[in-house]
Amino acid sequence: MAYVISDDCIACGTCEAECPVGAIAMGDSHYQIDADTCMDCGTCAAACPVEAISQG
Repeated sequence: MAYVISDDCIACGTCEAECPVGAIAMGDSHYQIDADTCMDCGTCAAACPVEAISQG
């Protein structure tokens, strides 16, 4: 199950830089994870400074 980014995201870009497969990109108001590309490694969730990323 892919990770998801909640509305708590502060759009700092940390998760995008840490994603090893490039599954994260800026959306309309915050970053979003492409579920088809996400490999469920959890690197983004561990890097998020506001804990806005969780398994979906």
